[in-house]
Amino acid sequence: MKLVLAALTRPMTVVVSLVAIALCALLALQRMPVDIFPQVGEPAIYVAQPYGGMDPAQMEGYLTYYYEYHFLYITGIDYIDSKSIQGAALMKLVFHEGTNMAQAMAETVGYVNRARAFMPPGTVPPFITRFDAGSVAVGMLVFSSAAHTQGELQDFAINRVRPLFATLPGVSAPPPFGGNQRTIVVTLDPDKLHQYRVSPEEAIAAVTKSSVVMPSGNMWTGTVERIARTNAALGPNLAELLSTPIRPVSGSTVFLRDIGTIENGTDLVTAYAHINGKRTVYIR
Repeated sequence: MKLVLAALTRPMTVVVSLVAIALCALLALQRMPVDIFPQVGEPAIYVAQPYGGMDPAQMEGYLTYYYEYHFLYITGIDYIDSKSIQGAALMKLVFHEGTNMAQAMAETVGYVNRARAFMPPGTVPPFITRFDAGSVAVGMLVFSSAAHTQGELQDFAINRVRPLFATLPGVSAPPPFGGNQRTIVVTLDPDKLHQYRVSPEEAIAAVTKSSVVMPSGNMWTGTVERIARTNAALGPNLAELLSTPIRPVSGSTVFLRDIGTIENGTDLVTAYAHINGKRTVYIR
């Protein structure tokens, strides 16, 4: 009753109070997204460039250098932190506070494409990601098995488990870490190379030429239509690839089986993950 009497005796005060409450409500609505979802994380963009077979010095000279040269043209860049390791180059681009990160990301992609024009043939596009609250891992999915190898775990994680995350809203999963990548490995014997006077480049060129992927087409044999095979590398019998000729030497042809071996194995290990003292594979 006292509130009603106060409102009747001082109507202007009540009106001013209601207007003030309404204005405060509007200001609160405008600032609410900033208060609930603040800008966290430093203004940084990460660029990861893989290139198998190159040592750190080659990665620095043939790839990292060109990236660093072109990234200095990006608006708002503060400094670049780069690290070259076996088969990969990792770069961190840090920007000044207040930089428009959407524009910075677009410029980074543009200068990445330009820098790749100066790099060796076969350079694949790098991984470009921005560090923010959404890129922080909320869990680790760890794989372990007493019967399967690290290569099998890596293959299982990247081809069967990781695609399951693609259909979940708001969730993403980087490639698995810590395993051995399944690879067809050709091992050359240095003594055999010296004996037959064959350089590693000649062997690489022969293997590349014999494993070219091309359309096989059809072959008619009477009334039966068959699909022709193009090379042995795509078939189940990898031993056929050992019959690849390298080049004639002293009247006889040197084959790949004379200087090396082949196996369905894994690539060189560049990362390790341990759980309870044992190697494992995990997905962030």
